[in-house]
Amino acid sequence: PLATSFEGRHGSVRYWVKAELHRPWLLPVKLKKEFTVFEHIDINTPSLLSPQAGTKEKTLCCWLCTSGPISLSAKIERKGYTPGESIQIFAEIENCSSRMVVPKATIYQTQAFYAKGKMKEVRQLVANLRGESLSSGKTETWNGKQLKIPPVSPSILDCSIIRVEYSLMVYVDIPGAVDLFLNLPLVIGTIPLHPFGSRTSSVSSQGSMNVNWLGLTLPERLEAPPSYAEVVTGENRQSGLGPVAAFDDFQRALQGPLFAYIQEFRFLPPPLYSEIDPNPDQPTDEIPSCPSR
Repeated sequence: PLATSFEGRHGSVRYWVKAELHRPWLLPVKLKKEFTVFEHIDINTPSLLSPQAGTKEKTLCCWLCTSGPISLSAKIERKGYTPGESIQIFAEIENCSSRMVVPKATIYQTQAFYAKGKMKEVRQLVANLRGESLSSGKTETWNGKQLKIPPVSPSILDCSIIRVEYSLMVYVDIPGAVDLFLNLPLVIGTIPLHPFGSRTSSVSSQGSMNVNWLGLTLPERLEAPPSYAEVVTGENRQSGLGPVAAFDDFQRALQGPLFAYIQEFRFLPPPLYSEIDPNPDQPTDEIPSCPSR
């Protein structure tokens, strides 16, 4: 597979097509055109639909004084998202310390470049949100607080020279101390979430339906089909229209299994040429002219 097109700070992935026209005694004509490649990532795979969660706790110490702990628990519904979606964050922050803290959440993009056995990494802020400040003894709960994903490039996970990864960091900003944070990995894909939750289950159910449909078999004994004269009357043959009764039967057959009307019409004999030829007395080697309107 080809890596997704990407423009980074220390490297890029680009594709173009080049054409040359060589002419005798003249300079060649050259044309170069860039194009974009997307390696599709389907977020409906089971590994990207699994929830991501974590819990951490931190105790602040100041010389000989020890305050109560600060605890953080966070959870998101799945690992895979597409640009434009909003991540629903479920979190609980409890502040038992003596300091004022602020819960926050951010999405980071990490670019890793590999060349000549070395690696250089760049981390960029993509989106963030801020909660309410918590004083000592207070607790805050996020019941699906939304953080929208802006238009960003999809994750690049299978390229040997460039990797693009994403993560959701839910953390507690503690003034004068190291922050308490949780890192939840994300994958930004190109194929959005299926409306029924899982693309795989939908495909499997569709496949089972097709198998059941193929399981229908024709009866062992097939009745002889009616003659052409019984189906099409002389008046219908002259007008060139099919019988109304046969049309109604066909409409009713459409409401049942497909093999029902296949069985009914598959063995009908074709009409004779003299029955449908508008000019039976005209020689076959002459082409009739179209009447003028």
